[in-house]
Amino acid sequence: MTARTKRNRLLAAGVAAVSVSLALTGCSSSKSSSGSAAATGVNPSATIKAVAADPTLAAQVPADVKSAGKIVVASDASYAPNEYQDASGKIIGMDVDLANAIGQKLGVPVEVQNSPFTAIIPGIQANKFQLAMSSLTDNKEREATVDMVTYFTAGTSAAVKKGNPDKIDPNDLCGKKVAVQTGTTQADQIKDVINPACVKAGKPPVPNDGDKFDLQTDVTQAVVSGRDQVMLADSPVIDYAIKQTNGQLEQIGTVEGKAPYGIALAKGSALAQPVQAAVQSLMDDGTYKQILDKWGVQAGAITQSQVNGATS
Repeated sequence: MTARTKRNRLLAAGVAAVSVSLALTGCSSSKSSSGSAAATGVNPSATIKAVAADPTLAAQVPADVKSAGKIVVASDASYAPNEYQDASGKIIGMDVDLANAIGQKLGVPVEVQNSPFTAIIPGIQANKFQLAMSSLTDNKEREATVDMVTYFTAGTSAAVKKGNPDKIDPNDLCGKKVAVQTGTTQADQIKDVINPACVKAGKPPVPNDGDKFDLQTDVTQAVVSGRDQVMLADSPVIDYAIKQTNGQLEQIGTVEGKAPYGIALAKGSALAQPVQAAVQSLMDDGTYKQILDKWGVQAGAITQSQVNGATS
């Protein structure tokens, strides 16, 4: 997305003696199969226990939302296992299950709508969507535009072809062909941080400020096919891509710059507090853990949800 209508993820990219900490995030393709549970660590058919409405929280839902009869949630369904489409086109994933559970707690059903990543924040601002759950990293810059309810944490990882044939050093991406998703902070950081540091160090920059693709699955394919040498994405997405491609990829380096994901709402939305309370209730009653276990993303669990909890 533009300026701050992007997802955010953190990556460490050293240039010579320079080490830069970046805030980056991305998405993946429109239709991607989940693969087998054994291969990917996810079980899309697993059931989540029924969530009862909380009368106290339901009473806090704004009247206009109640009268509409649904909460519309935006998600770029291309970022498995967090949000993606199954073979039938149905939107599934960790964020989708959590959105549905939040709606159940609030006593209002949710409708998850697929949206281009770059259209999500503008859609929130235009009241087209009441919430956005699309692996959005919560940071101070984004909080100036929307309110964010934290619910997960992730960092940035890098992946290359199995065996790292080009001997890519994740701490020095200067001159390397790097694939990223269009509209992500990864793309901005290559242009605004990594490449200026490369030039300063007297090294060639990342060509084209990174090869940018609209869908994360295309980012993955660019590395699998050898078109690009390395890709940057959120840690659970890299983990999933490695498993889904049957070992054609491998992670290099460590997970860097962990930061919270946030549910985006319009600035000052009266839904922020009840949504935060619903997320916390799901954490406390075990539903949240069930959802994360189902999608193999337990490593990103947090114990406390906050409104606008960014630290940077």
